[in-house]
Amino acid sequence: MKDSEVLARITKGDESALDFLYKKYYRMMTKLVITNSGTEDEARDIYQDALVVFWEKARKGNLVLTSKISTFIYSICLNLWRKELERKSRLSSEVKDDVEFIDIEKKERIQIIRACINELGETCKRILMYYYFDGLSMSDIAEKLGYANTDTAKTKKYKCKKRLDELVKAKYTESDFMD
Repeated sequence: MKDSEVLARITKGDESALDFLYKKYYRMMTKLVITNSGTEDEARDIYQDALVVFWEKARKGNLVLTSKISTFIYSICLNLWRKELERKSRLSSEVKDDVEFIDIEKKERIQIIRACINELGETCKRILMYYYFDGLSMSDIAEKLGYANTDTAKTKKYKCKKRLDELVKAKYTESDFMD
């Protein structure tokens, strides 16, 4: 399938075109993360997040490709991985500074997150609880919720997580997490 055909099909909402991209570029995209201090799981998550970004841009109609799809997705993966590495670096330095406060802060954060999750719809609540609190894999979640495949569950988790982030930001300030 040519890039123009893939893009046209995704623009129309054809998830099989997304599956095609997922399989076609999986090794290339995950290798990027793995060769840059990432794990296989992190690589898979970054790649899935990149595909969601690509999907959303294409569906909104504001995607103008000036390169091959693989190059575009690669750059998204690269940027997402850089942000993740920066986040990890910040977290590790914060941990060194605040070791004695971690347990209390973690419990409070979990309570805030749980309260916000309870305000989401039942599907989002179940997906996020299964993933973050029960530690279920995306394939287990897809099976439990009756989704056609793992990619569908991942896309739903991404959208639910995004809504959760927006809800937390709307209800709480940064100082709620700092005090």
